[in-house]
Amino acid sequence: MWNAALWGAISGSAVLLGALGAIFLHIPKKVIGDIMACGTGVLIGAASFELLGESVHKGGIAATATGFLAGALLFTIFDCIISKRGAKHRKRSGKNSQTAGLAIFIGTVIDAIPESMMLGASLIGRQSVSWLLVVAIFLSNLPEGLSSTSGLMNGGYSKTKIFTLWLSVMVISSLSAWAGYFFLANAPDFVMAGIAAFAGGGIIAMVSSTMMPEAYEDSGPVTGMFAAIGLLISLLLDHLSG
Repeated sequence: MWNAALWGAISGSAVLLGALGAIFLHIPKKVIGDIMACGTGVLIGAASFELLGESVHKGGIAATATGFLAGALLFTIFDCIISKRGAKHRKRSGKNSQTAGLAIFIGTVIDAIPESMMLGASLIGRQSVSWLLVVAIFLSNLPEGLSSTSGLMNGGYSKTKIFTLWLSVMVISSLSAWAGYFFLANAPDFVMAGIAAFAGGGIIAMVSSTMMPEAYEDSGPVTGMFAAIGLLISLLLDHLSG
């Protein structure tokens, strides 16, 4: 059980590491875009191979389709709400105002919770965590911490306040992974399938509406190549873990 919390914290720590990088290293926007593009490819692979593939195998196409569409719809609704409140560019480095800080934080949490829950659930009945999900979540959180922190600093947030926000995201990720393991340990296969598909739908919606457009804005035409590399990484990890 506590392994789930530990891995949730590790994957969530990427946001904190990204924030530290933005504060102390001043990483170029193009590098942030390249990392985000690679993370996009890994996340697409994780959603396809780890979440949707397992969902169809365990619960059938009906539960998978229902969960997938529900996850995509719910993320889209929440994304629309927080976008109107100032978090539309939460992963971009130069377009956030001070009033957008809370919306940026809420948007990041919405991104993190379903990913971390499925990371915790991946430990059920297994001796080791899903490395594909760990790498996917880490690579998506790292550029989010980098880019969002730059925006928050431009909006006037202090380093202490920014550090506190991202530290709380790491804690929430840890608790979400623990909850995914604890509450889903005895769930029937069709419930697990629906939840996995739900997380997959949310991830695909998030990748399409936030990560990929913002990666292209910073990285340019090579975005597709880095995304392809990320997808290849997820394929290799899935093959090695299988």
